[in-house]
Amino acid sequence: MKKLSVTLLILFTIVQTISLFTLQSCDKCEPESACDTTFVKKPNLYFFPEENIEINVQLDFPSGGKVVKSEPLYNSGWTVQIDTTGLINETYDFLFYESLQPDVWQYKKGWCVKKENLREFFILNLREYGFGKKETDDFIEYWIPILTKSDYYLIYPQTKEIIDKAIQLSLSVKADNILRLFYVIKETQDMNTEIKEPVISKFKREGFYVTEWGVIF
Repeated sequence: MKKLSVTLLILFTIVQTISLFTLQSCDKCEPESACDTTFVKKPNLYFFPEENIEINVQLDFPSGGKVVKSEPLYNSGWTVQIDTTGLINETYDFLFYESLQPDVWQYKKGWCVKKENLREFFILNLREYGFGKKETDDFIEYWIPILTKSDYYLIYPQTKEIIDKAIQLSLSVKADNILRLFYVIKETQDMNTEIKEPVISKFKREGFYVTEWGVIF
């Protein structure tokens, strides 16, 4: 009986140790997310139709995930009116959401950028991908004031082919061209980090086109 009690005590100690280790590991994750998920912050969806349209916009998460913030309210999708200037419901310049989904992002190609050079980098990089002045200005206005804590940042671009694996965009009115770009941004103090630069494919702002940027940070 005494031997059984000792065995149970040992098993209890092992279980407690494993549980504590798991909790400590999860504490390193962002508070909004679980350890196997990523939090995409402030994706903005811009629409540029050739004529005034009513459109239903759906976000689907093939590997699991959900919308956690949105404006206007997402619920089970957006149904909105968009005019040829891109104005949505005579109120919004873009559809905004934030979401949780699995980490499918690539970390092999990107750039290491000094903090003081971030504004110039993003202006040039966003334009090179195909974003217009309004989309670029919105990105700079929101993100540059936030990226101030580190001397250097690692920036990994995620293009449409990668984003679609985690967050699929469905439109009731077919778009001729869709540009989706998320940046995974990580702080670093190592200015000599070796990272291979990606090849950027130019986007055509033709026909009815849609653009979207967001950040995983």
